[in-house]
Amino acid sequence: MRKRGLRSRTVLAAVAAAVLGAAGCDASGGSGGARARGGEPSPVPVWDVSPNSVVAVGDSITRGFDACTVLSDCPEVSWATGDSAEVDSLAVRLLGRTRAAGHSWNYAETGARVADLPAQLAAAEAKRPQLVTVMIGANDACRSSTSAMTSVAAFRADFTAALAGLREALPKTQVYVSSVPDLKRLWSQGRTNALGKQVWKLGICPSMLADADAVDAAATRRREAVRERVEAYNEVLAQVCAKDRRCRFDGGAVYAYRFGTDALSPWDWFHPSVSGQARLAEIAYRIVTAEKQ
Repeated sequence: MRKRGLRSRTVLAAVAAAVLGAAGCDASGGSGGARARGGEPSPVPVWDVSPNSVVAVGDSITRGFDACTVLSDCPEVSWATGDSAEVDSLAVRLLGRTRAAGHSWNYAETGARVADLPAQLAAAEAKRPQLVTVMIGANDACRSSTSAMTSVAAFRADFTAALAGLREALPKTQVYVSSVPDLKRLWSQGRTNALGKQVWKLGICPSMLADADAVDAAATRRREAVRERVEAYNEVLAQVCAKDRRCRFDGGAVYAYRFGTDALSPWDWFHPSVSGQARLAEIAYRIVTAEKQ
C-alpha cells in the first residue's frame, strides 16, 4: 500500500506540473513567457527606437519660420518633418526620405502657445502616428510684457490636459518633448545684428527683445524674468512627461544648446536658421533612438 500510494502521489505531481506548465504559471503564481538568464521574465521594451510614422506639433520653430525668407514659414527645413537634405530632419533620419514623404505630417503653427496643443493633437490623432514630436512654450514666454506671460500653473494644466487627451486617443503613441530654447541667449546673440534688431521691432518676442540694446537694471530684470519662466516651463515639461512611460523629454538639451550666429535666421537673428534646424534634428534623433533614457 505504501508503494502504491507513493506511486500515485508521484503520478499526480507529474500531472500537476504538466498542467501548471501548460497554463504558463510559475512557482510564485506569475505568468510565464520568455525568460532571461536567471529565470526572470525578459523585459518587453516600451519605447520603440524606430517608429514608422511621425507627426510634429508646436510653434514657429517647428514650422521653420524665418529660416528661408523673412517673416514666412518654411516647413521643408523643419527639424521634425522637413525634407531638406541640408537639415536631414528627424522624420527623414527615422523613416528614410521616401517613406517620410508619405508618413510624416507637420501640424505646428507659428504663434502657437501651449493652449493650442489640443487642437493640433486632434489633427495628429487622425493620422495615428507612432511618434509625436512636441516643441511648445516659447510663445507663452514671448508676450507683450512679462506680466502677460502664461503662468506656470496654467502651462502645467494645459500641457497635462493635452498629453492626457492624446494618451486617451492613442495609448501606444510615443511622444518626444523638446525643451524650450534659452530665449535670453538668442537675444544676446542676435543683438549684434542691426538688421535683426529692426525685424524684432515688428513684434517678435517683445518681452525679451524690446529695447534690444538696453542693459539697464529694469531691462536686465525683464529678460531674466523671461528666462526664469522658460526654465519653469521646462521643469513642467520634464515632470509631466516623466509620468508617461511612452514620453521622452530631451533633458533640457535644446535649452542648453548654445546657438551661435550661424545657427540663427539671417533675417530675424532669433529663430533657428537652416543650420540651427539641423542641430535640433540631431538632438531629437539622439533622444528618440537611445536604447535607454
